[in-house]
Amino acid sequence: MVVDGLSDETVDRLFHALADTTRRDILRRCVRGELSVSRLAEAYPMSFAAVQKHVAVLERAGLVTKRRSGREQLVRTDPDAVGRARQALDELESAWRGRVDRMARLLAEDPGPEENDPTEGPER
Repeated sequence: MVVDGLSDETVDRLFHALADTTRRDILRRCVRGELSVSRLAEAYPMSFAAVQKHVAVLERAGLVTKRRSGREQLVRTDPDAVGRARQALDELESAWRGRVDRMARLLAEDPGPEENDPTEGPER
């Protein structure tokens, strides 16, 4: 599925990143403002390195940006990337709704077996 020029690989990275509870929480926290990776790590029962890995997955997906300020790495959610993920979901929804609508039309057009041949009934 190509979304506004995004390749399948890019969309896959977006949804892989969003599939994890911790990464979604990091996104929510960073929407409110820039946070350092060390500050983020304080919020989770995991190592600093594990939080860094989660941030790296989000960064590869383009969902967050990271910048260095002195010794700290500051993380911020990229609202445009979140919008692209939403657009991908909207396009998936549209495609599936179209399929369901087509199936409903086909079923409405297709008379059941009893309506096709009234002389045929249950075997006795």
